[in-house]
Amino acid sequence: MAHSNSAKKRIRQNMKRRALNRWRLRTMRTAIKDFDESIAGNGDAAAAYRKAAAIVDRTAQKGVIHKNQAARRKSRMNARLKAHAS
Repeated sequence: MAHSNSAKKRIRQNMKRRALNRWRLRTMRTAIKDFDESIAGNGDAAAAYRKAAAIVDRTAQKGVIHKNQAARRKSRMNARLKAHAS
């Protein structure tokens, strides 16, 4: 258990940051699922890809995921989009 005021503050900050990071991850995963559903359901896949790619980039920019993971996710989504278009 933390005793000093600074340690207690760090605990509060970490809880807030963890909650925000978990929200960002959830948002990213939901956007990717929406993209997958738009491909399966013949929705507007290009618009869903643009939205999901922007969210993936933002998640990486905030440091929640690594930039290489973001690039990999976007690359795989783009491959699915191209396969769907042809």
